[in-house]
Amino acid sequence: MDQYKEEISRVLAPLVSLEQSRVAELLEEPPEPEMGDLAFPCYILASRRKQSPVKVAAELAQSLSGKRGVYWEKAMAQGPYLNFYFDPVVFNQDLLRRIFAEGEDYGKSNRGRGGTVVIDYSSPNICKPFGIGHIRSTVIGHALYLILEAQGYRCIGVNHLGDWGTQFGKMIVAYRRWGDDQQLKEDPVNYLYRLYVRFHREAESEPALEEEARLWFKRLEEGQPEAVDYWKLFRQLSLENYEQIYDLLGIKFDYYHGESHYNDLLDDVIRLVQEKGVATESDGALIVDLEKYGLPPAMLRKKDGATLYLTRDLAAAQYRYNTFNFVKALYVVGAEQKLHFQQMVKILELLGFPWARDCIHIPFGLIRFKEGRMSTREGNMILLEEVLQRSIRLAREIIEEKNPGLKDKESAARAVGLGAVRFGDLSNDRVKDIEFDWDKVLDFTGETAVYIQYAHARICSILRRAGATELTWHDDAADFLTCEEEKKMIKTLAAFPGKIAASAESYRPSILARYLIEVARDFNRFYHSCPVLVDDPELRQARLLLISAVRQVLKNGLALLGIVAPEEM
Repeated sequence: MDQYKEEISRVLAPLVSLEQSRVAELLEEPPEPEMGDLAFPCYILASRRKQSPVKVAAELAQSLSGKRGVYWEKAMAQGPYLNFYFDPVVFNQDLLRRIFAEGEDYGKSNRGRGGTVVIDYSSPNICKPFGIGHIRSTVIGHALYLILEAQGYRCIGVNHLGDWGTQFGKMIVAYRRWGDDQQLKEDPVNYLYRLYVRFHREAESEPALEEEARLWFKRLEEGQPEAVDYWKLFRQLSLENYEQIYDLLGIKFDYYHGESHYNDLLDDVIRLVQEKGVATESDGALIVDLEKYGLPPAMLRKKDGATLYLTRDLAAAQYRYNTFNFVKALYVVGAEQKLHFQQMVKILELLGFPWARDCIHIPFGLIRFKEGRMSTREGNMILLEEVLQRSIRLAREIIEEKNPGLKDKESAARAVGLGAVRFGDLSNDRVKDIEFDWDKVLDFTGETAVYIQYAHARICSILRRAGATELTWHDDAADFLTCEEEKKMIKTLAAFPGKIAASAESYRPSILARYLIEVARDFNRFYHSCPVLVDDPELRQARLLLISAVRQVLKNGLALLGIVAPEEM
């Protein structure tokens, strides 16, 4: 839309006595197609001209009567708006030519201009299975990584593992008392978790276990070799398990910098807050009083000398800025941690770091299952791997029923099953709690990933039947794309770059996800109203080119959500 806004704002600026850039900012898309393609709101001129916005719009329309530009063909007043209508042939040519020229790069931009964004996401706790509770941080964070990268940012994905704390003293005690090397080898993470659950159960009747655990964690903090060896073993086995799940989801991290990574920096944090007068001693503990900023006091060090999660996050923030010189540092963490990040940012501001405002908490709600608990494993935990495998299995059953002759059912089932779980999360506004319903997420007709994937596969099928898998755009084709469904389809495709930008600016992948549903829906309406494989060779070629552009947008959009677009399913 940029060149369209540029031309219209250049024409309007002298008529409304505003800077051209300001006019371009004010231009907006009308809610209905019959209202035109871009509208200028005349409210802003009413008081200055001492006229009603409706009269201002009418006078501007009169000034432009009979005139047209390269990209627009007429301007008309409608209430308080001056509406501009694009030349449909020029618009169609421009948009489709661009999609064919840019291919997999269509929708991308250089808005980020290489600025670095650090994204902290997923962050499971070592020695515990990857529960369903981590799916939201994982897929939202990964989608933001891909979306921001498409905006020209250099993205750094950090998995801030929960790999430090007194729980490791508990794990060492539990393993020394009840551990079995063979069981650890066969099923490491689930076995470690069962030992962790057993520790808490046994500690209810044997409180001395808690003190023993504290002693072992103290040994770990002091670098005692036996304690460190246990910790390294548990961490490595956990990471190997998590990597299997990340591989299944197609997710890679640039760094696995867990809490332990920042241990050597904690003394510097404590020294800095004391030197700056930000923190004070209170009953032996180190406290930052934030009440004057509407926040409760924040503890950075307990009276026994132990630091807290907040201390480590302060160290991590400084490390990330010093290492990566970020323009934004995103923390994709549940909404329940809102206060924690408010305190962290405020302390960084008090320490005098101007980049503190660029540390942004990306909160999200809870995920629930309509049918209740899916797993009866000890600890009452729903395992993410169980959810993913079940989704693949259900997808396989549906594909077997709908397309038993499909050659590679397994690849299609993985694409559909994993896409269903991802999209079931990403299509919802991240700040809301979501209810996961298998009937909905695997519905071929509902607002789901499979609905979008099926539209993509259908287009691929049409192109194969037509022998038109390799198409080259030619401008003459735009002359034949004149029916309302075609024009609506093309206008929807034009919105793709803007939807990516909106998702990036608001850190909401749901904007892009909901847009892809709209693309699939508009394609299905077009497909049922405008047959593609018609006898007229020129119309047939034009519509093949159009659906090829639709296929490209669906594929590009799904890729930015980390979802595969199968060609057959």
